[in-house]
Amino acid sequence: MRDEQLIDYAAVMETPFGKLGIRSDDTVVHELVFLPARTTSKPASSKLAQRVVAQIERYLKDPSADFDLPLRSVGTDFQKRVWQQISAIPAGKTRSYGELAKSIRSAPRAVGQACGANFYPLVIPCHRVVSATGLGGFAHHDEGFHLRVKQWLLAHEGSAG
Repeated sequence: MRDEQLIDYAAVMETPFGKLGIRSDDTVVHELVFLPARTTSKPASSKLAQRVVAQIERYLKDPSADFDLPLRSVGTDFQKRVWQQISAIPAGKTRSYGELAKSIRSAPRAVGQACGANFYPLVIPCHRVVSATGLGGFAHHDEGFHLRVKQWLLAHEGSAG
């Protein structure tokens, strides 16, 4: 990623699975974005971005660490219901798309779409939602970089997926 493209991020931090871009203003987090390792790091440019970085670093040391961040309200009512269910899955545990769908009287594919639309991965741990027959996809991808991130996160939390 070219440096001029980093202007959109309040910070870009290094993680064991690549870089994580943080989009925020002074009051709310707008988005967390998985970025390839080759992306240039960027120090936090605000107190909120510093807080996000500190909480993610804490999670990387202790996967049971909770997040307490002001998140911009985004998503449809359906997506918010799915994200609320996902947020209740503890570290080290997984639920299938079908299980989540059943709990909110929906369909697994719709749950998968809501997972992929998550603006706040890690904070809303969509990596803990898996297929009934395996890992499933991640962030609207079913192979490559994003799936490796999901595998790393699940292993970090002590879950085989």
